[in-house]
Amino acid sequence: MFFEHFFEKGLAQKSYLVGCQKTGEAIVIDPRRDVAQYLRVARENGLKITKVAETHIHADFLSGSRELSAATGAEILLSDEGGAEWQYRFAHTGLRDGDSIHVGNLRLDVIHTPGHTPEHISFVLYDLPAGPQPMMVFTGDFVFVGDVGRPDLLEEAAGVKDTKVRGARDLWRSLARFRELPEYVTVWPAHGAGSACGKALGAVPSSTVGYELATNWAFAIEDEEEFVKELLDGQPEPPYYFAEMKVRNRAGAPVLSDSAMPPEIDAEELARMIAAPEAEDSAQVLDTRSRYAFAGGHIPGSFSVPMDLSLSNWAGWTLAYDRPIVLIAAEEDLEEAVWALRRVGLDEIVGYLESLDPWTESGRDVARTEQISAPEAWRRRAEYTILDVRSQAEFDEGHIDGALNVHAGRLSRNADEIPIDRPILVHCQTGYRSIIAASTLERLGFDSVVNVIGGYEALAREFETMQV
Repeated sequence: MFFEHFFEKGLAQKSYLVGCQKTGEAIVIDPRRDVAQYLRVARENGLKITKVAETHIHADFLSGSRELSAATGAEILLSDEGGAEWQYRFAHTGLRDGDSIHVGNLRLDVIHTPGHTPEHISFVLYDLPAGPQPMMVFTGDFVFVGDVGRPDLLEEAAGVKDTKVRGARDLWRSLARFRELPEYVTVWPAHGAGSACGKALGAVPSSTVGYELATNWAFAIEDEEEFVKELLDGQPEPPYYFAEMKVRNRAGAPVLSDSAMPPEIDAEELARMIAAPEAEDSAQVLDTRSRYAFAGGHIPGSFSVPMDLSLSNWAGWTLAYDRPIVLIAAEEDLEEAVWALRRVGLDEIVGYLESLDPWTESGRDVARTEQISAPEAWRRRAEYTILDVRSQAEFDEGHIDGALNVHAGRLSRNADEIPIDRPILVHCQTGYRSIIAASTLERLGFDSVVNVIGGYEALAREFETMQV
């Protein structure tokens, strides 16, 4: 048997290629959209991808199942469980509880494991020549290392009312199916630490059934009501784009007709693209330079999301899905930036500038974001409305007295909560999210926004100094 584990750090997303080396057949489970990696590994190991499967309709990334099928002719196998509302809307072979998938001498048995979503399934793998015992279970977003899948995304992100408590109860019952597996079976989930699909995901890539039964908090609770309460409490804020991913993944992600990089454009072309900001075809500018470069000078109205592993997530929070995108990105970062956007369905990237130089050299206006040090911010804090753009959980752990908490990703829909009688002092934990927030506020028309260098960590040091 051949096995390969793929991990995309930005989304903390995992996918798997499993093959029968005797027959040369292989299956990919929960593929992401940039499928070249699966094709390369299969080719290098003498395998042909004949099947592709998903554990559920994903919310945090755009699935690569149709992309991979188009490239290989592989059969797409998807859940037909969960009821009419949770059926995939594109051609596939349906799977139900008790079905089996055969890949050469390998067999994957299907278990319906609802809770995270109604249609969710898991795959139990048998290497038949090795014996009748199961080897692995691919749990998707059902059981993680150290955690279980959150059941509230349909309600909190997709707006499907009255589903989170029902999902939690479904998950409680699904855990009984997991307990039936032999303790030696290895557990391979669809996400790891850093994903918003749970609240306490472990950083190690895999586990075993026995280890999870012994250490995972969900299996230590013996009362259903207590489990439901604990499961729903303290989940991280789901990005707005999760709802978009649900719709697109159920309908079937479009196959990319051209995976080439966008063209480099000049300042005049960009000026034309953004000349009428309210127009439906007006481009939005995503600036991936560092927070310091952005603060020092940027195209008015542009969004700042510094090039980082979190680019997919924050671009999904920030950008509109119905408008074209122009990137400000260094040549060496361009391909990764483009794929970070494509992984969350932001496909209409119409051009890029390698730097701001063409814009400034053409004599066009440049906007700047004021930044101040933590000591200065602390001394002058009474002059500002202090806006803490961290998560609710971070805010609850400690914050500046009098600060207003609005998550950075939620500013576009909650800006009316922010008073405008004083300048706004924006901070996050270390400074990455606050420049994203500052650019959002500036785009929304707030004209007196100040970013704290070093964020809450630096401010807290000032607070501690004042207490000595």
